[in-house]
Amino acid sequence: MDYDRLIDAETWAFIRETAASYPDDAVDLDIAGQRRVYDTMCRAFYRGCPDGVSTTDRSANGVPVRVYSAGQPTRSVVYFHGGGFVVGGLDSHDDVCAEICAQTGYRVVSVDYRLSPEHKHPAAFDDAWTASQWAVDEYGDDLVLAGDSAGGNLAAAVAHFARGRLDRVSGQVLIYPGLGGDMDKGSYIEHAHAPLLTRADILFYRDIRLSGDEPRQDATYAPLQDHDFTGLPPTVIFTAGCDPLRDDGRDYRDRLVGAGGMAHWINEPGLVHGYLRARTHVARARASFERISVAIEALGQGMWPYG
Repeated sequence: MDYDRLIDAETWAFIRETAASYPDDAVDLDIAGQRRVYDTMCRAFYRGCPDGVSTTDRSANGVPVRVYSAGQPTRSVVYFHGGGFVVGGLDSHDDVCAEICAQTGYRVVSVDYRLSPEHKHPAAFDDAWTASQWAVDEYGDDLVLAGDSAGGNLAAAVAHFARGRLDRVSGQVLIYPGLGGDMDKGSYIEHAHAPLLTRADILFYRDIRLSGDEPRQDATYAPLQDHDFTGLPPTVIFTAGCDPLRDDGRDYRDRLVGAGGMAHWINEPGLVHGYLRARTHVARARASFERISVAIEALGQGMWPYG
């Protein structure tokens, strides 16, 4: 794959800056080492909290959450951070959540779900579901479920599980999510050696999440494994053009639309996995983040601006 042609100079600078603190072989470190370098990398890109946004750390029935608010919000976003189910937490995506709050005016509830390998599947999903229920009970608002990478998986898993159990989900916005697609074809092969996330990395994160055989037909583990895609909320999926996970977003869109649902897929050419951190200094990533915020705001208002 000719990444020199596909990826522009700004994005290459972001890739190099990321690698300076989070090297390509980070998965070869022990878990404490992986978390240490990931946290270092996140701090290097941290942009602070916009004026007017306040934060409070709370417990959502035992699950740590950070609540962002500006003014008097009438909608809530439940946000699940990325990190392969292994790294990340409330601090890793603090500025992302604060900016979503500032740009939409919605309350944002960031969820500090349990991580692998200490806590195997379904621990992360259980925490995601608990926090989502808590947000509805605590604030009485309709929810937009959102997340990036592993967090996109959790947002979709909650949306699937919520059918018939929680009727306050107005939409979901999934950012380069890993949804359990076929790893032996398509973008998994085409971009097996993409910058910042490889197919080998995905296999590592998959295996460390499990305590036994990979589940089958378990949408709380891999939403694309579900046999029923009816009754899901309006969904917008963002993917990076140079990412092994790209086709998961396309395939998920196709399943929802095929079942009569509302879904829109936006593939961002020339971007790579993790581009949310590039939103302040890479034009392509900045434009995508604006589209992400617009999607969250629209779904929270019950609008569908995608034709």
